[in-house]
Amino acid sequence: MAGAQARQRGGNAEDVSTERLAEIGLRYEVDGEIATITLDRPDKRNAQTFATWSALARIGENLPEQVRVVVVRGEGPSFSAGIDLRMFTPEGVPGQGSFSSAAARGGTDVEQRVKQAQAGFLWLRRPEIVSIAAVQGHAVGAGFQLALACDLRIVAEDAAFCMKEPALGLVPDLTGTKPLVELVGPARAIDICLTARTVYADEALRIGLAEKVVAGGDLEQAVRDKAAELLSTNRDAAIATKRLLQGARRRSLEEQCAAEGAAQAARLKALFG
Repeated sequence: MAGAQARQRGGNAEDVSTERLAEIGLRYEVDGEIATITLDRPDKRNAQTFATWSALARIGENLPEQVRVVVVRGEGPSFSAGIDLRMFTPEGVPGQGSFSSAAARGGTDVEQRVKQAQAGFLWLRRPEIVSIAAVQGHAVGAGFQLALACDLRIVAEDAAFCMKEPALGLVPDLTGTKPLVELVGPARAIDICLTARTVYADEALRIGLAEKVVAGGDLEQAVRDKAAELLSTNRDAAIATKRLLQGARRRSLEEQCAAEGAAQAARLKALFG
């Protein structure tokens, strides 16, 4: 069980208990080297709340050390339709407050809440794991950004991405702007965000938002196949390679060459030293 594996890592098992996650609308399962996180509010098209993001952060903090692949998926016809709109009302989500009430207390409070929310997304980029978003139906706003937080996106033919925030007078703030620009370039990112238009599966594949498009009934198998491919690679080499790739954009060619040399020396020492 997930709770037992959280204890193995030394985290707070209660934070990721099956019962607590079910109340929030999440499922979390660990099967060997693969962890699967399921947004499980299909009646709300998997709309996200503060509790969703806090739970995602706790899962990351308690992820068992043996996990190499993390799959993020949504139950029902949509991956995630974005933020639960009650979070923009004075009443908010019961027991969770709202952005409206945070804004009334001042900008610092809002920034703190955003930072806490971002923690639920940032860990999906860690070098020791590869994260896969399995996207069907709508991935809107926070749903789009959750997919962007993952390393890979395998999508069904009915996938529909939309960065809705600017149309609502807001900005995307859940770590999605950087990967969007890196994947499609600044011009396309501006177009996608400032028009709040929908990017369907065929365009997502063409412009690099998705690695693969499959029929809806084949999505689960396609993700399983990709996970198996990723697990076939030496773990330590995979971690070192992901670190190299993640740092490549901020390094000059000379710096990247030096980083490659240092990483290779470390690998050869581990293998033959």
